[in-house]
Amino acid sequence: MNGLSMKAQWPQLDHLGEVVFVELPEPGGSVTKGNGFGAVESVKATSDVNSPISGEIVEVNDKLTGKPGLINSSPYEDGWMIKIKPSDPSELESLLGAKEYTKFCEEEDAAH
Repeated sequence: MNGLSMKAQWPQLDHLGEVVFVELPEPGGSVTKGNGFGAVESVKATSDVNSPISGEIVEVNDKLTGKPGLINSSPYEDGWMIKIKPSDPSELESLLGAKEYTKFCEEEDAAH
């Protein structure tokens, strides 16, 4: 699954505020690690969303069309964006676990 993590509401979504519109790709398409697959828009700004891995988009969260604020209120349950079937499973090894990601975000926050 891919979406904006709770801490990803960090600089991006903290600065964006409440999400009011989401642009998502169609299922069956593909994504490339580091490249954009959609966008989130708030009353303050629009931000591209990049994929952490490469692969096939197997599912898109259609709930976000009518309720984009789920990204803010329920990022781990109802606010996910897309599900990806990895084309290179080794890319998963570069993803951070919850503890590592929290530490990374704390260090980033402290640096800025």
